[in-house]
Amino acid sequence: MDAHEPLRSSCTLKTGSNKPKFRSAAISLRSSADRDRTVAEMKPTKKKTENGFWSEASFMNWSMDDVVGVFRFHPIPCFFAASLMFFMAVEYTLRMVPPSSPPYDLGFAATEWLYRALASSPDLNTLLAALNTVFVGMQSTYILWTWMVEGRPRAGISALFMFTCRGILGYCTQLPVPQEFLGSGADFPVGNVSFFLFFSGHVGGSVIASLDMRRMKRWEMAWAFDVLNFLQVLRLLGSRGHYTIDLAVGVGAGFLCDSLAGKYEESKRRAVLSTSNGNHDVLTK
Repeated sequence: MDAHEPLRSSCTLKTGSNKPKFRSAAISLRSSADRDRTVAEMKPTKKKTENGFWSEASFMNWSMDDVVGVFRFHPIPCFFAASLMFFMAVEYTLRMVPPSSPPYDLGFAATEWLYRALASSPDLNTLLAALNTVFVGMQSTYILWTWMVEGRPRAGISALFMFTCRGILGYCTQLPVPQEFLGSGADFPVGNVSFFLFFSGHVGGSVIASLDMRRMKRWEMAWAFDVLNFLQVLRLLGSRGHYTIDLAVGVGAGFLCDSLAGKYEESKRRAVLSTSNGNHDVLTK
């Protein structure tokens, strides 16, 4: 009995010393699990309800100051929004032109005075057509000069883009020549040859040249080209050489093709920089 007493007491001591450690570990695990469950219960659950969707919409956070600020700081988009509503009302209530009638053109109506003057004076019509042809030659000369002499091909690339699009669209929809068209052998293209009405290459080429002049800060030349382009528009409307829509799209085509040519140049310039092998490229110098 006496010999076994120390052994029993030693076992008792070891067992007693280990139990608190196991108990504290179990308590720690249990409290950690409870804490995680409590945090999970506290997190809000996203319910895909209609109110929840609309509460995240941008306009739900707009204040009255935001709405007023739109009119104060963004008048141009507001004007376009008002014009959208106006022209929707006009479009849906306007009587359409019957198939048996010629197209109605507001530009023709506005230049009726010039049409009567040109119709009554063929010499004046021929003179203005010849001057217009000279202006077309000025456009072409400037665009070629910027590439062949100055080494800047953007205007030339713009013109190639524009006249390619004009050829495709003009062939796809071949509009009839206006009934009151006043032709002239001095007009470009010279010789009373056929031409595409949609859209005006005369106007588009002028815009391309003018934009290039502004890039080079040739302000006087640019303004001169703009004035001559305006006079060209009047002459084309007065002689019934183009519909108004042809001339308006010509302006837009000039801006668009100039922008596309700029993007083309930039993409090629990046490609040359990334794969430079020492070769000279006259289009991306």
